[in-house]
Amino acid sequence: MKTIDIENWKRKEHFNFFSKMASPFFGVVAEVDCTTCYNHSKKNGESFFANYLHKSMIAVNSVEELRYRIVGETVVEFDVIHAGSTIAREDGTFGFTYIPFNNEFSIFNAALQEEIKAVKNSSGLRLSNDDFNVDLIRHSTFPWHSFSGLLHPTNFDSTDSIPKITFGKFAIKEGKMMLPVSIEAHHGLADGLHLALYLEEFQRQLDIEE
Repeated sequence: MKTIDIENWKRKEHFNFFSKMASPFFGVVAEVDCTTCYNHSKKNGESFFANYLHKSMIAVNSVEELRYRIVGETVVEFDVIHAGSTIAREDGTFGFTYIPFNNEFSIFNAALQEEIKAVKNSSGLRLSNDDFNVDLIRHSTFPWHSFSGLLHPTNFDSTDSIPKITFGKFAIKEGKMMLPVSIEAHHGLADGLHLALYLEEFQRQLDIEE
């Protein structure tokens, strides 16, 4: 982790401008082709969700601007960003999970499956100290339908700097499985270019034939 020298930062004016807003988050909704990832998951008896979540995290960590966070009065760049995700229960509620990121899918997936079990065997939001860390990114899923727009709840806190990513249900289009992805970030820390870089790397990861 390193502290950004805001006074000499190329984003100084951007950061100061957007940080004065009550709600400085912006976002886009796009689609990625998940056909290869889906087929690989089914062929190997692995969780499709676990696979694309891991690939999303690889993409997040590849973009420097998505590793920036506001901590107190400073901006820091974390070396590694971890995964936070919602997991659904059979009773219609959900709980939060925290999964340490690891480049190795098997290690990441093992931690994810343990968190899923913990959610299934608990109630409420399952908040922990990890949920108040900022070296993570918040993932959620809307698995019932595809979508072309999304609205997140917000507390209008300009110091909230954790990006949010939501996945929908894939739809078959021209023989391809297209997964809707919504990504939002603090505009003082990232621009549209950086969200595009995430989406491009996410697509590249999804296309890898393992």
